[in-house]
Amino acid sequence: MMVRNLVLFLLFVTVIAPIVLYTHRLGSFNFSSSRGEFLEDFSSFTLSSHSEHLNILPLESSRTLKEPVGTVYSNNTAHPEPDASATEHNSTDVQGANQDLQLPESREHKSTRALSTTNENVSSIRENPLRQITDQHPQKNLRKGSLVQFDTKRVKVRKREQQSIQSTDRKSRESSKSEKGNDEAVAPNAKVQYLKDQLVQAKLYLSLSATRNNANFIRQLRQRMKEVQRTLGRANKDSQLPRNALEKLRAMDGILNRGKQIQDDCASMVKKVRAMLQSTEEQLRVHKKQALFLSQLTAKTLPKGLHCLPLRLTTEYYSLNYSQRPFPNQEKLEDSSLYHYALFSDNVLAAAAVVNSTIAHAKDASKHVLHIVTDQLNYAAMRMWFLVNLPGKATIEVRSIEEFSWLNSSYSPVLKQLGTPSAINYYFKAHRAHSDSNMKFRNPKYLSILNHLRFYLPEIFPKLKKVLFLDDDIVVQKDLTGLWSLDLKGNVNGAVETCGESFHRFDKYLNFSNELISKNFDPRACGWAYGMNVFDLEEWKRQSITDVYHTWQNLNHDRQLWKLGTLPPGLITFWKRTHPLDRSWHVLGLGYNPDVNQKEIERAAVIHYNGNMKPWLEIAIPRYRNYWMKYVDFDHEYLRQCNINP
Repeated sequence: MMVRNLVLFLLFVTVIAPIVLYTHRLGSFNFSSSRGEFLEDFSSFTLSSHSEHLNILPLESSRTLKEPVGTVYSNNTAHPEPDASATEHNSTDVQGANQDLQLPESREHKSTRALSTTNENVSSIRENPLRQITDQHPQKNLRKGSLVQFDTKRVKVRKREQQSIQSTDRKSRESSKSEKGNDEAVAPNAKVQYLKDQLVQAKLYLSLSATRNNANFIRQLRQRMKEVQRTLGRANKDSQLPRNALEKLRAMDGILNRGKQIQDDCASMVKKVRAMLQSTEEQLRVHKKQALFLSQLTAKTLPKGLHCLPLRLTTEYYSLNYSQRPFPNQEKLEDSSLYHYALFSDNVLAAAAVVNSTIAHAKDASKHVLHIVTDQLNYAAMRMWFLVNLPGKATIEVRSIEEFSWLNSSYSPVLKQLGTPSAINYYFKAHRAHSDSNMKFRNPKYLSILNHLRFYLPEIFPKLKKVLFLDDDIVVQKDLTGLWSLDLKGNVNGAVETCGESFHRFDKYLNFSNELISKNFDPRACGWAYGMNVFDLEEWKRQSITDVYHTWQNLNHDRQLWKLGTLPPGLITFWKRTHPLDRSWHVLGLGYNPDVNQKEIERAAVIHYNGNMKPWLEIAIPRYRNYWMKYVDFDHEYLRQCNINP
């Protein structure tokens, strides 16, 4: 019995007592220490005498509660990254949550947050089971709210991504449509050009020996060529082609492919193509020369209606009594207080348009005097026209060049030169014309002294102080009386400069290879235009301008200083004596340039049809012709009798 009690006591001491004591200690154990101490102890676990922190766990302060990182995980290979605005929005929301919860972050936590922005660290944090267990209880409620917030943000980001993808697709479709439309706009004649190229290739195969010996191929090729030629017709655009054009194009492609199989000698084909190219270039040169000749011929040729008009007017004039021939208001012709115009022309219709447009825009027509000088052939016709069509209250005078007895070859060098055998040979011997540029100098206007009367204004109007010179190929669109009050600052000529383009400078009109020209003038000096010029006749006489003109005209007896015309000697005579006018006074180019600015034309006081395409000719530029036609009365009896129509 005693032994049994002793055994039970020992059993109690060795087994039951430790259990009781351990249970009592667990009951009094304090759980106040946070998970941070455990993590810190665990992370400082030592192995083999090395004390190092485990890198798989982020270090956190034991007194802080970390907000889950608001970074939405995105796989770059599966989904595109959200845009910068979405990322910035997310980070702003997270920062706002931290401020609301007042969760201060330690330096270790900030470094951890910086490292966790990469996809690898984020995934490692989320996949760490120990981190999930330790975060489960303290942040249960917070994680629920954060996860809901993150899911909402993820939905917003995905919506933005889808919208950006849809907008990108829509833009790409629109750009492809616009590119397609541009291609169609750029090449509206692609089929026409392709058919023409096929005809060129067919002609090449007709001339090659290998294909020419194949009778069957040549017969079929000629047939296809006729079909393509009929298909093309006069079409210049694809829309003008017939419906079977594509079928003919494919048929021609087939026969041309057969030709390629028959002719495999590339060297002979290249040689033939070069010969065809040279032949085509030569034909083009000939056609250009013919076109230039025909344009000059058209400009020089008087239309049938304009030839009929002066004949009918001359007949009517000589049927008048002498008492019916004088013009009214002849006492105003030498009144220097009035506005005087000088017009030298042998074209009745052109002179009529100038007079009508000038008087139509004059504020007080009674103060305007128009002086017209013509040749003996058109003198009666010009007088008859203006006797029948008096310019309202304005005064008009028509004179013949034959009335100027002082104008003879002994006084005027140009008259003497025009009568020399060399000048006659230059104008009338076609075999002497070796260059195309000389053809324009054979215009009959250079043979007429009317073209040179502009250099004798003080002799023609000895009692006038100022004269406004007008060409017969201009149209007046505004009142010109302001030109008489302009201060020319001691200059003789007031004109609009034309140096906006390179070919309107001195080196394009004068021969600067000649020493006389190169020493006295600047090749880059700005040129100016005849057509509307205001001349101070008093200053003209004071500076002896006519003598300057005669001097240089005598030096150019062999046409080595300049070719024939009036602008080159005008540039020389009025060198440093020309006052530039505002460009709105005089707009040029309507006789050769189809691209004159429309606003400049509407704003101009005078528009000038300088060039070969005069408004009274059929070759006139259509868009400019209406400015001239509205000052011609096509219902006039004389115009209808001569079949002159708009």
